[in-house]
Amino acid sequence: MPASLSRIRHTISLLMLGCCLSTVGAQEPAPAIENPAPPVVTEPSAADFLDAVGNHTKARWRLLFRGPPPTPPADRSRAALILGTLIADSFLILQAGDAQQFRNNNQDVLAYCRTLGLGEKLTPRLMTQGNLAEQTAWKELRQALVDGHQEALRLLREQKDEDLALLIDIGVGLRLLEIVSAIIIAAPESDMGPLGRESPPLLKLLQQDFTLITAEKRELPLLTRVCAVIDEACASWRDLDKTVITQAQAVKTNEKVKGLMQELITK
Repeated sequence: MPASLSRIRHTISLLMLGCCLSTVGAQEPAPAIENPAPPVVTEPSAADFLDAVGNHTKARWRLLFRGPPPTPPADRSRAALILGTLIADSFLILQAGDAQQFRNNNQDVLAYCRTLGLGEKLTPRLMTQGNLAEQTAWKELRQALVDGHQEALRLLREQKDEDLALLIDIGVGLRLLEIVSAIIIAAPESDMGPLGRESPPLLKLLQQDFTLITAEKRELPLLTRVCAVIDEACASWRDLDKTVITQAQAVKTNEKVKGLMQELITK
């Protein structure tokens, strides 16, 4: 083959290879497969907790009502804790189906919301809740309470008040613990096992929430006391998946939480 023809063929081969390589390089890379979004995990609400308690025993809800709280304190941490207990009371009153008591408690909730800067945004929700109670629309009120609780937390986080949001949830949890321990004390022995098993997840959430509070705030005397009550309850109520809670355990926890509740409203 003449040398000139061989060179021409070699040149054509190089040009074709270059075209192929440029085509490959121009192709867009295959899109990366995104990791599937993790499933949304929702914690049981206070309504779910009290529903479960009511399914295990015949609770006398009205005996667990409390008197009105004091005027909201200037201490916002204390106010957030008390607001949490009042929100828990809303769920308690829902179980009892007492419209008048609900409206009374709702006024206290509103007063404490105003102290934390939430009054203007939450007033319409609270008015709707009061109207639902007056209409005895309990199913709708249940959902309105769950949504209102979450909205209060969202607004505080939007205001960069994460600690206050956590303290509201801790207040809710402590009041629920006071309620369930009182119910266990009054319940027949046959109901104690199922009732006790409802509480360890609640206590775990209380501990988790407390660890998320900023370190400086956790050192405040009031919150040190809150932590001690939570830790003592966790120690007393552990292993309830294997053992049945005793009335003595329930009494001890109830007294500790009740003492803390009294401290909240008197100091």
